[in-house]
Amino acid sequence: MAELKTKKNDGDVKEFLNRTEDVTRRADSFTVLDLMRAATGAEGVMWGDSIVGFGSYHYKYASGREADWPLVAFSPRKDNLTLYIMPGFDQYDTLLQNLGKHKTGKACLYIKRLSDVNLAVLKELVDRSVEHMLKTHPKGSVS
Repeated sequence: MAELKTKKNDGDVKEFLNRTEDVTRRADSFTVLDLMRAATGAEGVMWGDSIVGFGSYHYKYASGREADWPLVAFSPRKDNLTLYIMPGFDQYDTLLQNLGKHKTGKACLYIKRLSDVNLAVLKELVDRSVEHMLKTHPKGSVS
């Protein structure tokens, strides 16, 4: 079984974010950094080369594969600011309707720029996601 490559490491989060070429995406990334820090009470840490994660939880697939992953995370990708909302979006329909311009994947929220969304709604989405993860993964950590 292949080992998960995206692991928590000691990379410098601010240095990573400052390398973001798009000035708006860089500024938006620092805003999301603060938003996720407030939601978790944890400092952001690097996971792999390009994900900033907060807290962690352990999961196990039916296949037996196990890994650790952040409770909530983001990455300033080339085309979008990608937020990782671990429980997915099934329970957040109303929030998503009020969020503004965005796209979603299974657990990814794609935003071009924060000016396209309602920041208060985004904050509530992140807060609820973290709360859900801590409830459903009692050994989850925000340290």
